[in-house]
Amino acid sequence: MQEITTYLAPHRLDEALQAMAGADATVLCGGTDLAPQTESGARRYQAKLLNIRRVEGLGTIDTTGSEVRIGATTTVSAIRRHAGLAAIAPMLVEAAEHFASEQIRNAASLGGNLCNASPAGDLSPPLLALGAAAELACWRGDAVQTRRVPLEQFFVGPGKTVKRPDELLTAVVFERPAADFVGRFRKSGPRPALEISTVSLAIGARLAGGKLSGVRVAMGSVAPTPLRARHVERVLEGRPLDAATIAAAADAAAQDAKPIDDVRASAWYRGHLVRVFVEEVLNDLRRD
Repeated sequence: MQEITTYLAPHRLDEALQAMAGADATVLCGGTDLAPQTESGARRYQAKLLNIRRVEGLGTIDTTGSEVRIGATTTVSAIRRHAGLAAIAPMLVEAAEHFASEQIRNAASLGGNLCNASPAGDLSPPLLALGAAAELACWRGDAVQTRRVPLEQFFVGPGKTVKRPDELLTAVVFERPAADFVGRFRKSGPRPALEISTVSLAIGARLAGGKLSGVRVAMGSVAPTPLRARHVERVLEGRPLDAATIAAAADAAAQDAKPIDDVRASAWYRGHLVRVFVEEVLNDLRRD
């Protein structure tokens, strides 16, 4: 393991970004992914360790405006307990409810879960279904520069994102859902929590007159990255939410999901389960 020669714990964003500029650094927040990965040899620490937990403004949740903003260092427990999120984006709160254990939820951060870029990341599918974007910041010249990347473009492979080495994920943002927005989240593992998902699914849409519009369907653990299920979305968009549409959407799931065999489940089982989840979630929405 490489020796850590510099440890920094800045309180301001500009300090953190300046520390990242021009030199590789290992970013630490909760450490719930980083610690086991480095201990197993899957990752190694850079000489500079940058603890961003105390950076002001990165641990807040704002649901008061037309845009919802969740800071990158916000813990999963804070998401789980936030009344504003529970009212307007309950599927995100539900995902937090099924996230690992109480102890891990208290330490694990939103930014860490996304930057870990696991195909099985619990928070990715509901955020994709909410149309979220990642806000990235870096130090350029003598100022902070930011850019936004739609979350569906953020993940590029297992453990890989479009974030550059000198960039920090500062927040996740999404438009405040409309009053008729509905959303559901499903996760499967041997246990409801304390488990990496075998398959996860999130569906978000506006529901009016028995039809869905603005449909977003997201899947986890069925491809190299969390993904938008475009074939399922096209089947559902603007069509009556009846038995025929639900059956067609379940069939379309096979065109989006590209699962593999691994120690947790077979490709066949994952493909079957995602179809079952699509049917269950849509039938649940149909009863609303």
